Amino acid sequence: MVFWLTNVVGLVIAYLLGSIPTGYLAGKLNGIDIRKHGSKSTGATNVLRTLGKLPAVVVLLIDILKGAGAVAFVRWICPWWIALLSSTSPSATELQAWQPWFVCLAGLAALLGHARSIWLNFTGGKSAATGLGILLALSWQVGIGAAIVFGGGIAIFRIVSLSSMLAALAAIALIFVLPDPLPYRLLVLAGAIYVIARHRANIQRLWSGTEPRLGTKP
Repeated sequence: MVFWLTNVVGLVIAYLLGSIPTGYLAGKLNGIDIRKHGSKSTGATNVLRTLGKLPAVVVLLIDILKGAGAVAFVRWICPWWIALLSSTSPSATELQAWQPWFVCLAGLAALLGHARSIWLNFTGGKSAATGLGILLALSWQVGIGAAIVFGGGIAIFRIVSLSSMLAALAAIALIFVLPDPLPYRLLVLAGAIYVIARHRANIQRLWSGTEPRLGTKP
């Protein structure tokens, strides 16, 4: 029972990490509510357009760390409890099998926290940067591959939303090619679909040819 309760607490912590409104706080430090400027998003792209490069880089890095930190925390707490219980419980091996699932749930909790932050009345960003942090913590090869695709998309198209969705699709392809466990594959699949779904408005603008490129106002 303690094992399960501890992991539930871990998932709550993962959500709260993801829900830290980095972009919103960056705006407040500069005397504005970023939700009332540019694309109204709290993500790093709108921070870049509204506040400039340095705040955007800081927001991007912190959002990546939020996702990686959520996964790393639950990945640490599961083995800690399993090791503690192994000398007293014959079910420690069975509990160990649940670890990848709790790690994946932590990733989803962080994604949800970023997109539906409790501190912003359950609104937020599109979770692309936080998703990258989760990928890097789960499978660094997939994370690096997705980052390369994102960078290539930016270099070619100069459209952040399109590059983010291409990176999400690349993550799906990579996670199913590499020998990662089933829970990780399901998380990447669900997370990528979620990130793409968060870009619905961007997809409409891409289709109509009105999606802004880097260096232009939305």
